[in-house]
Formats: sequence, C-alpha cells, structure tokens
Amino acid sequence: MSEEQPKKGWFSRLKDGLKRSTSALSGGISSIFNKKRLDATTLEELEDLLIMSDLGVEVSRRVCDRLSAQKYDKEISAEEVQAALAEEVSGILEAVAKPLEINPGNHPHVILMVGVNGSGKTTTIGKMAKQFQNDGKSVMLAAGDTFRAAAIEQLQVWGERNNVPVISGKVGGDAAGLAFDAVKQAKEQNIDVLLIDTAGRLQNKDYLMEELAKIVRVIKKHDETAPHDTILVLDATTGQNAIMQAEVFQKVANVTGLVMTKLDGTARGGVLVACAEKFALPIHAIGVGESIDDLQPFNADEFSRMLVGLES
Repeated sequence: MSEEQPKKGWFSRLKDGLKRSTSALSGGISSIFNKKRLDATTLEELEDLLIMSDLGVEVSRRVCDRLSAQKYDKEISAEEVQAALAEEVSGILEAVAKPLEINPGNHPHVILMVGVNGSGKTTTIGKMAKQFQNDGKSVMLAAGDTFRAAAIEQLQVWGERNNVPVISGKVGGDAAGLAFDAVKQAKEQNIDVLLIDTAGRLQNKDYLMEELAKIVRVIKKHDETAPHDTILVLDATTGQNAIMQAEVFQKVANVTGLVMTKLDGTARGGVLVACAEKFALPIHAIGVGESIDDLQPFNADEFSRMLVGLES
C-alpha cells in the first residue's frame, strides 16, 4: 500500500502559488541579462519588464536607478539583478507585513470586509472565521451582501461548516440595518469577533459607496470605535485595477488593512508590492489557493526572494 502524501507546508504552497509570477520575472530577467553589460538598453528593458509585472512605476524605477549607480557599463548577472530586486521588494513589504490582531477588550471586535464582486471576499471571511476559532475565539458572521442570494447562501454554508452563527436577511434588504442587528446580537452573546460581509462595490457606482458609508455610520451607533478593522480584499489577477480599487475604498471606507487573494492564478503577483508601496496599509494575509490553510500571514523576505526566483 502506498503511503499517503504528506500535506504541503505553507512555504511549499506559497512557492507553488507564485510559480506563474516567478516564472515571468525570473525568465524575463534571464533573457535580458544573458552575459550582457548594464547599459541604457538593458535598463530600459528591465524597467519595462518590472512595470509589466505590475510592480509599479516607482519601484521599477528605483531598482533600475540602484543597479545603474552600482553596475553601469559593467557586466551583470541575472542573479545580481534578482538579488537587488528581492532586497528592494523586501524592504517595501517588511513595513506592512502585519498579521491581523484582535483586541480582547472589544466585544465584539467588528471587522468589516469590503471589495468588488469576485475578489474572494466571502471565501476569505470563511477562512478567517475558521482561523479565529482555532485561536479559541467565538465568531459570528453577518451576510451584509443583500444584493445577491448566492452571497447570502455562500456565507451560510461557511457558517455551517465552521459551526458559527450567521445573521442574514432577505435578498434586497437593508444592509445597514442588518449590520446594526448583527452588532447588537454579537454584543448580547458576548461574541469575540464579528465578520460583516458587504456587497461587491463597483468603484464607479456612487450609490453603492454611499450605502457602505451608511453601514459604517450605523455600526458606530453601537460602538463609536467600530468597525475596528475594515479589510479590503483584492484579487491579484486584476493587476493594476487593484490599485484603483484600493484608492476608492480607502476614501469611502477608511480601509485599515488588505488581504490579497488568488496569487496562484496570475503572473501579476508584483501588484502586492505596488499596493504596499502606494498605500503603506498593513497587508494581513495573502491567499494562494482554495483551502483554509492557503490564506496566511506572509514573511516579507521569504515572499520577495521567492517572487523573483531566489529560493535560498
């Protein structure tokens, strides 16, 4: 009888999840710096590659300026370029790689989850709920995406799977009223963490953004310090659109932290770096798969070296 394959650890899952992004970056760098001197042409090619990988213009320019200052008109290896890029990326991510912390003085600690449709928001809520349970905390979910029956049902499934209560209402109901009721019930039941789902807001739909602002206002009627965290879930496969979404949600919902999902489904994993550079918001977790264990806090140096193809 063959032995059961051991479950992969987070390092292996992260490596597998970043394969497409790593391949695009390391392959591109190798093709540019194949026994070549660093000159204006190779610098321009490198900058184009980094921008196309969604690392952002500022980060891409800084890496090129740094290499230019050190190695211009000298031979440079692909490994040297990768190392310089990894160091730059790690420096950016180190400042924002912060696991989400629950304040035990809040009953409940209210977490408002925001993001556009398809970002993986509801699934992220389910995964987070399980992780909080594993930490010994009581959890309640609120199905604040009242626009879609499927969203309500999906959250109810996560509630059943994790054996946690789900506060929900009818399709098309008042999301703000539901959030108000959820906070009230969580207080009465002395719940540790309340996770509130919201509809996928399209950044160009002003009325949806106004409703999100209303949800925040009614939550504050129970607790003026709440929501204690407003987490924006971003889909890595959208590339630079993630930057635009973050800009809009930050203005409307006072976003306090980010979760980036679907890094395993894209070669544009560099957008995590661009978001970190532009917004300096805590990045609480990244997702590289569908299982509960595939959403984890990340190590900035480990992620950076893996992203550019340096494993050791």
